[in-house]
Parts: sequence; C-alpha cells; structure tokens
Amino acid sequence: MKEALAWLEHCKSLSPAIVETCAKVVVSSGPGALIKALSQALPEWKFRHSLSRGGWYRLGGVLDGNGNRISDSLENWAENALNERGGDFGQLTDDFVDKELYATRLMGQTHYLVAAAGEGVADFLQLEIEDLQELRVHRLFANDPGTIEELVDPRGGNDKPVPVGLPFHTFHRIQHIGALLRRMQAQKPEPAPIHRMLADWSKSSASSTSAYSNHWVIATREHLDHYHQPVFRAQPISTQTGDAPEFEAVAGSSGLELSAALSHFDRESGYPMAWYFHMLTSKAVPHWVADCVIEDSMSGYGYLPHGDIEVVRGWLHQPYAV
Repeated sequence: MKEALAWLEHCKSLSPAIVETCAKVVVSSGPGALIKALSQALPEWKFRHSLSRGGWYRLGGVLDGNGNRISDSLENWAENALNERGGDFGQLTDDFVDKELYATRLMGQTHYLVAAAGEGVADFLQLEIEDLQELRVHRLFANDPGTIEELVDPRGGNDKPVPVGLPFHTFHRIQHIGALLRRMQAQKPEPAPIHRMLADWSKSSASSTSAYSNHWVIATREHLDHYHQPVFRAQPISTQTGDAPEFEAVAGSSGLELSAALSHFDRESGYPMAWYFHMLTSKAVPHWVADCVIEDSMSGYGYLPHGDIEVVRGWLHQPYAV
C-alpha cells in the first residue's frame, strides 16, 4: 500500500508540467503535438497515444444575449437562483422567462496516453487529457421547464449550437494503473473482474507478445460511500479502432472451424487470445466458445498453448465479465 501511495504522490508531482503543456498545445495540432510537447516537459516518461473517445459533454455556464458570461456553472446558477426564491420554480420562471439567457455545454473528447512504468502487466501510467469546445446551446426557460433538470439539460430543442471561443486542452487525470488496482484490493481483498482480467493476461500467450496497455486502457471512476471512503471502479476499454472483428463461427463449432475463427479474430485484433478478452468485455465473442475450446482440448485438438487452455479452464470454473 505504501508503494501505491508513493505512486499517487509521484503522479501529483507530474501534474503541473502536464497542465502547462495542455495550455501551450493547440487542439488543431492533434495528439501528436501533445506527445511531442510532453516528451520535452517530462523527458523521463515516454508517453504514447493509445485512444481517443469523444461524443460526450458536460454542462457549462450561462451567457446573456450579448455573449457576456453570467456564470461559469449553469447548475450552480440555477440552484442558487431557485434557493433565493424559496424553492418556488414557478417564481423562478416568472423572473427569468423574458430575459435573454443561454446555457452553454462543453463538448469533449478524451485522449488516453500511456507510458511504461515497470515490467508488470499493470505497471503503466495512464494520462487522460481532454479537448473541449464550449458551445452556446438552448435559451433558458424557452422550453417552459418544470424542473431544474429540464431547465439545465432539456431533451431536443431547436437552437443551433454556437461555438464560444476556440477548443482547448485540459488536464483531467494521471494515475499509475497498478497502484490504483492495489488500492482497490486494499479496500476489498476479493479480486475484482479487472484484477482477474489482468491476471489472465499475464498467464496467457498475449503477455509474451504485447503489453496490455498496447490494446486496452482503463476508464476509472471514484465516489465516496456512506462512510465517506473512496470507492473505485475500473472498466477496460479496447483501443482497437472501430468495432471488434466479426467472430466467424456458428454456435457449437469445433475443431478446424473453431480454430480458424479464433485465429482470424486474433489476427484482426493484433494479438493472441484477443477472442478471450473480448469475450470478457463485450458481446463480440459468445460464451459458448470457451466451452467448445475446452471440449476440443479434451478431445486432442491442440490449437491453443497449454497456458491459454488453463486460462479458459479457470474462467469456466469461475466465470466473470468486466
């Protein structure tokens, strides 16, 4: 646990240089420019781009009709205004319905960057940098809202988003994944699915071919429980571009047909046992495949190494999904 806390402090010490880098690199220059700037700011760490995920947004602030900023936080503005009126939403609407006020939204994309930090499967730093674009979206109170939720984030609407300033980078998080997983296990000794996935990777032929962080990043969340203790969640995300390969075998396949389907899936994914790890994390590979692989092994079909067979056998003994 001391090592995990040491990594936590070390990651904090890297943050100022990353924040400065984010401020200097323009979004239009792409992730490659981030990598180059980070190599200059933190030469001891060899970060590389692993994945970009977009299509998400956060609530922004409040602007008036002339584009002047009323508040940086739409939610805080709305809650404070409602509290000032004793929680009377009707009064809030009456007071502001004729004022020209607009909500903004931060459209985002997260860039995941990774750097090796040791020999273990989870020994890598994972850096998350967001590029954000603030957009003016709906006019407040124009949709006759009945709740705070309908006011700040209504469904639909006819307002065309209007950019507010240029896109920009912002530092979101950096963490040592192995240290994070050790902190999770200190909370709950029973291995979580992500622990089992990484253990299976280290025991399979995938580990001798490629690093886990070459093919997966880990989306993490943290919240406080009823006792105000941090609770961590970790979800693996494939870095493969687009959808997973199509699994080309029908239910109950065996022998040469199943072996060919597994090999094709692995080739398309770029590493051995990819079919197994996608079986754990998605619906790309159905669960019946594991049963048939073991049945083939018991019948003498030796198309998988012994270590891989043992990994699959362990999953059948105690199934899990991530």
